[in-house]
Amino acid sequence: MMKVLIVTQYFWPENFKINDIALGLKEKGHKVEIITGKPNYPKGRFYSGYSNFKKNTEFWNDIKINRSLLISRGSGKGLRLLLNYLSFAILGSFRILFIKNKFDKILVFEPSPITVGIPAIVAKFIFKAPIYFWVQDLWPASLSAGGGIKNKFLIKVFDWLTRFIYKHSEKILVQSKAFIPYIENQNVDNKKIFFYPNTSEKFYKYKNPNKELLSSLPNGFKIMFAGNIGEAQSFDTVLIAAKMLKDENIPVYWLILGEGRKQNYVKNKIIEFGLENNFLLLGSFSSDKMPEYYSCADLLLVSLKKNFIFTLTIPSKIQSYMACQKPILASLDGEGSKIIDEANAGFTSNAEDYVGLKESVKKALSLSPEELYQLGINARNYYLKEFERDTLIDKLEKIIS
Repeated sequence: MMKVLIVTQYFWPENFKINDIALGLKEKGHKVEIITGKPNYPKGRFYSGYSNFKKNTEFWNDIKINRSLLISRGSGKGLRLLLNYLSFAILGSFRILFIKNKFDKILVFEPSPITVGIPAIVAKFIFKAPIYFWVQDLWPASLSAGGGIKNKFLIKVFDWLTRFIYKHSEKILVQSKAFIPYIENQNVDNKKIFFYPNTSEKFYKYKNPNKELLSSLPNGFKIMFAGNIGEAQSFDTVLIAAKMLKDENIPVYWLILGEGRKQNYVKNKIIEFGLENNFLLLGSFSSDKMPEYYSCADLLLVSLKKNFIFTLTIPSKIQSYMACQKPILASLDGEGSKIIDEANAGFTSNAEDYVGLKESVKKALSLSPEELYQLGINARNYYLKEFERDTLIDKLEKIIS
């Protein structure tokens, strides 16, 4: 049995893959404990029942959660977001001083920011335990790609910090093989780097459509998006493609599950383009409800804007979509697109290519229900081969032991 401390700025009730990884390690008989912040993602304000004066410690599925004070994300922009990152780095490091248990291993979950590595290094020296750093976003590249930061000095500072954290890590786990050359260029020995992709929770699986839910949705061809409505998702591409389809009198419904800082922008664009009858923003739902919604869609959409860093990443929703045995409509470059093509699991077009996205939808519409179903079968088979949850929990156990 290993005693594992997971360091993550985000954890339950926030919806991140590390939640299920913690459960998976616990299922394998290991003792797992969490150091995290007060939940405030993605809306930027503390969840109901939480504040910097409440719930410093709690339990979830018998896993102890130690919560640090932090400054909430607010609008998720500029100085406020930077303060959110730095506050967890500093106050999370201080919170670790009050954790009384000892640990053999430290697992860090880093979907951004890289500063999550700072409390991990503090934990390393306190508990004399090695760090296993799971990279979801490449830094400092993600700083400019997702946050729009162009300040060269700031980028240089975060590059130095990233190298420092990697140097203090026993192993670097990467969610995409395309990350490896970038990290090697940060003076990391290839022998320290291990490919460890995202998986999906067990509840992501094929379901027959719920008749009641299906009857509440538009009657026609439905494309569904689930996730953050943010800058990186390039919703302009989706909206322009949708308008072109409408102008060609091709009836398609776009169902959006999720929230984010571009939500109001998307709502206004829908009105500007006259797409009120084609778009339905359904809001956020818990992860375990997603397969029920996915079952009612004809295609599941993943999109990213055109940026070098996004060509290297595999959006984690791809694994969830594949697990639910649904064909995928992709508007993105690089690794994510490559996986969908390899699996023969749907339709791909280049990032920000709204004409290509429109044509992909038309191709999907030309297929029979049986042909679309087969694309879903292909997706599920690829998931079972490359991303299946229990297999990857076993792999993680071997890497850190």
